Amino acid sequence: MTPAAVQQVSWAELAAVVGQERLRAATAADAVDGVAPLMIAEPGTAEELARCLRWARGAGLKVTPRGGGTKLGWGNPPEACDLLLSTARLDRVGEHAWADMTVIVEAGCRVADLQRALAEHGQHLALDPLWPERATIGGILSTNDSGTLRLRYGSLRDLIIGITVALPDGTLARSGGRVVKNVAGYDLAKLFTGALGTLGVIVQAIFRLHPLPRETRSLTFGGTPAALNQLLLSILASRLTPTGLQLRAAPGGARLDVRFAGTAAGIQSQIDQVRQLAAPVPVPADAPDGVWTSHQAIWDGAAPAPRRLVARLSVLPARIAAVCALIERAAAARSLAWQLVVQGVGAGYLRLEGNDGDEPALRGALLALREELAGTGGSGGSGGTGSSAGNGGTGGSGESRPGGTIVALGCPLAVKRGLDVWGPAGNAQPLMVRIKQRFDPDGTLSPGRFVGGI
Repeated sequence: MTPAAVQQVSWAELAAVVGQERLRAATAADAVDGVAPLMIAEPGTAEELARCLRWARGAGLKVTPRGGGTKLGWGNPPEACDLLLSTARLDRVGEHAWADMTVIVEAGCRVADLQRALAEHGQHLALDPLWPERATIGGILSTNDSGTLRLRYGSLRDLIIGITVALPDGTLARSGGRVVKNVAGYDLAKLFTGALGTLGVIVQAIFRLHPLPRETRSLTFGGTPAALNQLLLSILASRLTPTGLQLRAAPGGARLDVRFAGTAAGIQSQIDQVRQLAAPVPVPADAPDGVWTSHQAIWDGAAPAPRRLVARLSVLPARIAAVCALIERAAAARSLAWQLVVQGVGAGYLRLEGNDGDEPALRGALLALREELAGTGGSGGSGGTGSSAGNGGTGGSGESRPGGTIVALGCPLAVKRGLDVWGPAGNAQPLMVRIKQRFDPDGTLSPGRFVGGI
């Protein structure tokens, strides 16, 4: 907002909604990708949050929702951010229907807190997102952050069965229900999952649950990306049911991790089968502790943020080794270090590291990889953290391209400027714009952060 418009805002009206003690001036630490908000409000109920949104829309303010704040740097920098709307006080675990294996939980509840509550009944929400001790339910839904368990249990869009969202006009909209087979009404849950808070603010969700496994065991295979990619495909094509399957690659080599869960006898039977499938590959070893947080280690390395870029990559599982080769060439051409962790479904994280002042090299590598993945004249997948691999195309030389998408999630602002971190939206963009206009016609929520500057 302009300084003159800010002076006309009656913050006392907002304080009357949430309480004076729950409205404070923002600090530099509250900035969203370098854009500093004016105030932060912490409503205590879904109804209060909806009233805050209605007030902000009427005042012409731009609003960014915030949960645990772990992924506020994802997406494009917002065009404006006047008010941060925090879900920190919406942190309650509601009805846990353990016999029906469902749970109702508020958006501000931290993932680890929910898992501890569910574990008391031998159940869990079958996902392992980044930073579960800080990440909130609303945050992981908004970014569609699932983790390694997605291979066995599906993504968040498969686990959520109901949702309540606050819309910019102050409406509380509900979709789905408390039972797994409920399909009444529009499926807002799938629409709002991965929308980065640009359509409305998630205030409550209902999930289907799964039993906690009795035991788990993991193996790690070493080899070349090509050999391990072939083993990964063999496992996917078999009758084995791993709960985790990931390929880790770096300039020094590659590793394939496989995880099984169940009874001791069932796990051993599957391990015997996977060893037979892996006959050409050296004998595996038990996976080291922490191997299934490798997707988090990509983010938590020692290099400071100005020297690194972390991107979400989506590619067909059959093309993982080809993508490793592309990454190695793009990084070597710019003297960048790299690490890659890709799940069996083809989604993963890439980390590029340089030295101080290497922002142009990071940006160049990202754009080169995006062009290689999409292919000259190719269709390119749509952006978004939950997007699937695109069909791709072929380059001018006739060389086959892997096909896929790459989305810059964590990178210096100098890399983001003048760049849509999501990549080309393709023919989905007009539909996405119409959906945005339908739910948020005034552009109140997170303007500019999503695909194509939505």
